[in-house]
Amino acid sequence: MCGLAGVIDLKGRRSPDQAMLRRMADALWHRGPDDDGFLVAPGLGVAHRRLSIVGLSDGRQPIFNEDRSVAVVFNGELFDFRERRQELEAKGHVFRTHTDTEIIVHLYEEHGEGLLQHLKGQFAFVLVDFRRRIVLLARDRVGICPLFWSRQGDFLYFGSEIKALIASGAVMPRADPRGLDHLFTFFALGGRRTAFEGVQAIAPGHYLKIAFRSDGGAAEPVECKYWDFDFPDWGEEDDSPNASVLIDEFEATFARAVEVRLRADVPVVGYLSGGVDSAYLLATAARVAGHALPSFTVRVPDPTLDEVDNALEAQRAIGGRQTVVDAGPDLITDTYAALVTAGESPVLDTSCAALLALSREVRAQGYKVVLTGEGADEAFAGYFWFKIREIARTLDVGDAFRPSTAASRLARKWAAPNLAFGELARIDGLIGGPHAQSILYNLVATSRDRYYSAGLKEELGAHVAYEDLDLDLARMGRWHPLNRSLYLGYKVHLAGLLLSQKGDRVAMANSVEARYPFLDEDVIAFASRIHPRWKLRHGLKDKYLLRHAAARVLPSEVAWRKKGMFRAPLAETFLARPPSFVRDLISPEALARTGYFDVASVQRDCALLAKGEGATLGAFASLGLGGVVATQLWHHLYLGGGLCDLPHLTDVPKAEPAVMSTEPTLAA
Repeated sequence: MCGLAGVIDLKGRRSPDQAMLRRMADALWHRGPDDDGFLVAPGLGVAHRRLSIVGLSDGRQPIFNEDRSVAVVFNGELFDFRERRQELEAKGHVFRTHTDTEIIVHLYEEHGEGLLQHLKGQFAFVLVDFRRRIVLLARDRVGICPLFWSRQGDFLYFGSEIKALIASGAVMPRADPRGLDHLFTFFALGGRRTAFEGVQAIAPGHYLKIAFRSDGGAAEPVECKYWDFDFPDWGEEDDSPNASVLIDEFEATFARAVEVRLRADVPVVGYLSGGVDSAYLLATAARVAGHALPSFTVRVPDPTLDEVDNALEAQRAIGGRQTVVDAGPDLITDTYAALVTAGESPVLDTSCAALLALSREVRAQGYKVVLTGEGADEAFAGYFWFKIREIARTLDVGDAFRPSTAASRLARKWAAPNLAFGELARIDGLIGGPHAQSILYNLVATSRDRYYSAGLKEELGAHVAYEDLDLDLARMGRWHPLNRSLYLGYKVHLAGLLLSQKGDRVAMANSVEARYPFLDEDVIAFASRIHPRWKLRHGLKDKYLLRHAAARVLPSEVAWRKKGMFRAPLAETFLARPPSFVRDLISPEALARTGYFDVASVQRDCALLAKGEGATLGAFASLGLGGVVATQLWHHLYLGGGLCDLPHLTDVPKAEPAVMSTEPTLAA
């Protein structure tokens, strides 16, 4: 993958400040150290940083159509571009490069805005139609590739990372309390909201359209949805009585997803944990490629969390050279600033630091592309909370009499006594719930009451993060309850954590592209259509069909091994004996300066950790306290420094006024 950034004059007349455009590109150097490219015209400027993987010799961007009336700057991979290219050439389109990016301009010539339905892969791009005076900013279906934007007056700034927007000098970094509240509710930012005020993410499965006006007025950006997850109506799922038929179909569908993700002009490697997902992925890759891929595994020092022995067992069955990366006890402390810098938000999940170290080793060995197993748990109900919810639902009679709803609210009320039953009902109404994740999110959110300052609580008022989620409640109401929970997981946990802080951000920080076969469009469609009992059998056997498929190519011990969450120790790892920068971040002076958190509460719980009494806090208070440190660190790094001795983002000059131009423009 690569990085893109730019600015659009919504009136379509003024040329961009090219020094500003260069600063925006430089902020994304890590996303594309191999090359750069620029598209500058009256009305817009686009910068590209390239990580060369396909079409190594002739893939510099922007890429144009035959008459240069359409241009694209692209980040990502289009995995079936060979087939699409042949189809387009048969229709008379002329290609000038060997890169997958070029199919976009020709598909646009054929389908206009409908081209997005024909793209298979992971992507974010900006497309310019000079003749029709339209600009499209688009993002892939599930949110693998990031894309952010901010409107400042009559200018729109965009980029693969928020760093690029800040580097423009026109987007001033300020905290969005509601964005921070998402992290203390879901430990993820899965929708449009970010941690920065006035900066939005283009939602997965959406594109932003800017159509310039003929009267010279400012165009209004319009967000359009082109795709969303879908499931059959309850009772209409595919429930074939023949397991072999379904396993055969899944095996073939997944093998195709792996095959196209092995396409690259550079070597491809894989991540291997102790679970079935990555093991089945690499076993399939070995079968498709005809040889085993090199694999990379993290060793966590806590024996209760470490998966190396299980990963070694899988590796012996699959073959290939394996590298084990030690995530030692100092890893979180040593890399946390780099992790939060990469994530551009507070990072509450400390295991992200181990994944940052893993991608660093991949790059150190000269690789650029890695296959990884995210998406299997969302497709096949792999997390323990799905089991809890489905067991509770055995109390229900159809979708009319649901004692499990009352049980869920009672459990959440017990976890958070200050939360009224009426508020729990309101939250359930906002998400079409309760869902499998409801109790988990409620437990995560207990740290809001524990640590938020009175000022932050007042600023948030009655707003809850659930209000910001982009869920199709009407369609959800027609689905099986398990599928409703899977949908919520795809929209929040997957997009907001696994594909960002654990995915794109920690991989691309080290110039590594991650590819996700379980998030292939056809794999998602297959998993969505089958009956829930093929995902979670009797409320206990998770990933049922996937494990049956894995048992064909892996030892039974690997295929049927109990799901283990990949995680690292929480706040106690760097708060029990805090380094100097952490002590500074959580000092009364620093906490008072940012104003996010209650000084007395934070100091009280940090003292417990220092005395070795952290067990009395519990996992979710520990998670929240780690979030306090992460938020203070994020504020220091991005909002001006001054909280500790760590370096922070260098101040950038404010953007120069755009220069008026008499050249042809995007506006009539």
